Amino acid sequence: MGVIRNSIEKSAVQLTKEDFVSDQMVKWCPGCGNHSILNSVAKVFPEIGYKKENYVIISGIGCSSRFPYYMNTYGFHGIHGRAHSIASGVKIANPSLSVWITTGDGDSMAIGGNHFIHLIRRNIDVNVMLFNNQIYGLTKGQYSPTSPLGAKTKTSPYGTIEHPFSVGELVIGAQGTFFARVIDNNQAMMTEVMFEAAKHDGTSIVEILQNCVIFNDKVHEQISAKDVRDDMQLHLKNGERMIFGKEKNKGIHLNGYKLEVVTLGENGITEEDILVHDANDVDPGIHLMLAKLEYPVAVGVIRAASFPTYDDLMEEQIRTVKESSPIKCMDDLLNSGDTWEIK
Repeated sequence: MGVIRNSIEKSAVQLTKEDFVSDQMVKWCPGCGNHSILNSVAKVFPEIGYKKENYVIISGIGCSSRFPYYMNTYGFHGIHGRAHSIASGVKIANPSLSVWITTGDGDSMAIGGNHFIHLIRRNIDVNVMLFNNQIYGLTKGQYSPTSPLGAKTKTSPYGTIEHPFSVGELVIGAQGTFFARVIDNNQAMMTEVMFEAAKHDGTSIVEILQNCVIFNDKVHEQISAKDVRDDMQLHLKNGERMIFGKEKNKGIHLNGYKLEVVTLGENGITEEDILVHDANDVDPGIHLMLAKLEYPVAVGVIRAASFPTYDDLMEEQIRTVKESSPIKCMDDLLNSGDTWEIK
């Protein structure tokens, strides 16, 4: 998968998936997409290679937020929408930790929306796995901020009249440096993308299109079903042309300021006309268009741009101030300013 280079201490022994499996009973519904995500994370942590005690998983409220119980790592089960704030404090206080946030579309984009966008804007070096099933599952089927217009749910029996958030648009609009999208039935891609998220220095957001078998079953079937996925998914690879389709004969072409689907061999279209994916481009223009694309739906790493992180800038600022400050210790502080001697 590659090599991760940062200051987090690596394990001296090769860990395995079994090292991260918890002894707790997993209490998700049979068939829930969360099981697949859990399996992928347990697989990728040994590949990332950190010492086991250097991982911490932090969650808010929702089905996704039981994740810390089901991984044999340090964890913190927070309150609704506040996982991002807790994780920010953890990472800033202890940069030697690999911090992962498990959250849902409701947890992050409704009550936690403020914390979500400011975590992204600050670019703190944490990893967010956002489970998007377009419903409130734990509270039994209310519509969420990502439910499509017109969706009939427990709280919108005649169809929701709210316009949904697009996770990718929100992330990139909040100055996000890393955004990826995966589907819960593709474990290989999930594992690969999570590894890339860990490599990224800054806030990584991985949107996982996840199925809720009870309250929103087959919500992503129009792009994830076996008979349509090749034609409905654009698998992005950095440095490779955006070609897709069962016959690998369709591609993405930039027509002015818009992306369009073209067919190789038609109207003189050749591979040279197909866009090459540049996930590392600092300009988010193409990344935003890819995040918004409805046909095909872009999956994989959409954006992975390099920018200074909040934690690095904070450490640098503290070091610079210390070096230039006349106060070097507590005695210096106590004796600074006006002093009086009492006889």
